[in-house]
Amino acid sequence: MALDNVPRLWRMNRPRGRKNNDMWVSKPIYESLPYFYLLVGAVSLGASMYLNHWYWPTICFVVGLLCLVAGLVVLLKRRDYRVTDRRVGERQDH
Repeated sequence: MALDNVPRLWRMNRPRGRKNNDMWVSKPIYESLPYFYLLVGAVSLGASMYLNHWYWPTICFVVGLLCLVAGLVVLLKRRDYRVTDRRVGERQDH
């Protein structure tokens, strides 16, 4: 087995044959991650306007743009999934 060399603490303890939907982080942290990405992106973009040493403006600009895009993607994907999941639960096929 490929996991023989991995320490036991690093392995996931999932029952075989059953899908485990437990979250790995607490719900408040999970729900705030897209907003954290957006905040980091905005701060980084703001910092890129005020820094002018070496390549820091470019680095901050790229990191800011990537964080903003990542935050928006995660936020919109979660919203779409929740809307779709709610619709599937309400649908009656008889």
